[in-house]
Formats: sequence, structure tokens, C-alpha cells
Amino acid sequence: MLNKLFHIRDQVAVVTGGGTGLGKHMAEALAASGCHVAICSRKVENCRQTAENIQKQYNIHAKGYQCFVQNEESVRQVITEVINDFGKIDILINNSGTTWGAAVEDMPLEAWQKVIDVNITGTFLMSKEAGKHMIKQQYGKIINIGSVAGLKAESPEILNATGYSVSKAAIHHFTKELARKWAKHNIHVNAIAPGFFHTKMTDYTLRQKGDEIKKRNPLGKIGDTDSLKALVLFFASPASNYVTGQIVAIDGGSSL
Repeated sequence: MLNKLFHIRDQVAVVTGGGTGLGKHMAEALAASGCHVAICSRKVENCRQTAENIQKQYNIHAKGYQCFVQNEESVRQVITEVINDFGKIDILINNSGTTWGAAVEDMPLEAWQKVIDVNITGTFLMSKEAGKHMIKQQYGKIINIGSVAGLKAESPEILNATGYSVSKAAIHHFTKELARKWAKHNIHVNAIAPGFFHTKMTDYTLRQKGDEIKKRNPLGKIGDTDSLKALVLFFASPASNYVTGQIVAIDGGSSL
């Protein structure tokens, strides 16, 4: 019974920003469960390398694509290519993101705009184009990657990246909007709000403030990727068929 609940074998997932970091871990989790995986980001070599590795390791079909998620034509092209190569899209993980650390009074407009364009517009465009296909097939699972930074206002001593935090709060509400609008199409839309994990984006902060961050965390630790993988599989599989529009923090209790 449990195997059926988490069964995603031979489904097709698109993972943005899946060549490195948390996206790579999520792509691996899907592949390990027998799901075919299309990985896309602006750095195509990372995507191709990760796709090659998981294809060999898990005997599934995987392919890497270059995509600039903030560019509508680029997104359209990638979604078209994925459908041509794989035949369908069952799961979309909107993971691509960027940040900019600066006090609000010092943040350049172009830095703010870059964060908004990648994090919010990119999620919108990928959801829109993949969603058209999901609406036709009357099925889909969309998983947006938000952040605990979008659930609460963090102290500037720990995180001073207002553009990033605001963009993730927007992702959380976009998740609810999309879930409400597309429920009639049997499309489930949920979000994961990670706390601090070891990634390229967080490495500098964790090197400088890791001890303080762990001290403030109720469980006293930094995130582990096994917990993230488990939550991704829940949202991607039939186990979550009565769940939509939810934002689940995976943060050791830091958002409490």
C-alpha cells in the first residue's frame, strides 16, 4: 500500500536549477524512485552532468537543458523540447533562484530586479507553460521552492537580503493562488520553505554565522537533505493527492 502511495515510476519531472545544490538532491530523489527527469538552468553543463550521472545510476531517462527562467521565449522552448523528448510532464519543481545580500538602503535597483525576475517571474513562467500541458492532460504536481525567509522577517545579523525574502513570500502566495485556480484541473500546487541548508548560496552565511544560526534553531542544527528528499517525494506522489496550496517549512523549527 505504501509503495503505491509514493509511486512515481515512469512519470516525468522538470526540475529548474537542478544541476547543483538542493535542486540536484531533489532530482536524485525523483530518479531513485524511477521518475524520468529533465533538468534545466542557465548553466547547462551542470544540468547535463547531473542528468548523465542520475541516468547511469538509476537507469531512468534524464536530460539537461539550458533555460533562462525569467525569459518567456526560453521557457517556452524548453517546455516544448521536454515534451518532445519525454512525451509529457507530470511534475514541475520550481527551484531556480538567486539572492543579493545588502541592506535595503544600499541595494541597487538592478539587484532587486534580478532577484524578482528570477525568483518570481521565473516561477510564474515555468508554471504557466508547464501548466498548459498539465491542464490538457488533467493532471500535474507543481512544487515551488520558497523559503523560511518568506515566512518571517529575519534579523539583519542573520540574513540581510530583503529582495530574496520578499520574493519567497510572493512564491508562497502564488502557490496558494495557483492551487485554488487549477484544482479543477486536478493539478496540485504546494511549496516547500527550507531553512538553512548547506548550498553554494548559503555557504558564506553559514561560514560566518553557522554557530549562531544553530543556536537559534529549536532542533539545534542545519538542514539535512534526506528530509528534503522525503518531502519532495510526498508532494510529487499520490501520497499528497488530498493536499494542495500548502507551504511546509523544513527548517528545524526556526520559523516557530
